[in-house]
Amino acid sequence: MKISIIVAVAKNNVIGGKGKLLWRIPQDLKNFKKITLGHHILMGQKTYESIGKPLPERINIILSDDKKFKAKGCFVFNNLNDALSFAKKRNEKELIVIGGGTIYKLMLPKATRIYLTKIYKSFEGDVKFPKLNLSSWKETFNEKHLDNNPPFEFKVLTKIK
Repeated sequence: MKISIIVAVAKNNVIGGKGKLLWRIPQDLKNFKKITLGHHILMGQKTYESIGKPLPERINIILSDDKKFKAKGCFVFNNLNDALSFAKKRNEKELIVIGGGTIYKLMLPKATRIYLTKIYKSFEGDVKFPKLNLSSWKETFNEKHLDNNPPFEFKVLTKIK
């Protein structure tokens, strides 16, 4: 099973603040939906709570430290290996990690692809994407939207083996 990350990152590496996305880019939301539909998606409890409900037409997997946490329509695990085994046993070809910061940090070493929306504006926020060693990744796709407000680009990065 391939593990991919999908993330939108501001110029200053911020990905969120106070449990929310800090920007609204319709093209990014459409891209997120197109990439994740039909897949198993992995998120942390805080990310799930910021969304507020399971994302439709996807298998929602939540990783949580809280052994009592439940979320209707989702599969909750307290152990990463159990969550990964669950997706693998269901024959998922590409597990997509959708956040947040702690889960990205945990999964970045295991990921082989990153669907990256790079936003060319800084935002004030309390959650940052982990430092990415770009020498370990190769850009395989790039689509610029520099006339947008804020300007951004979609990239696909593939891990160099």
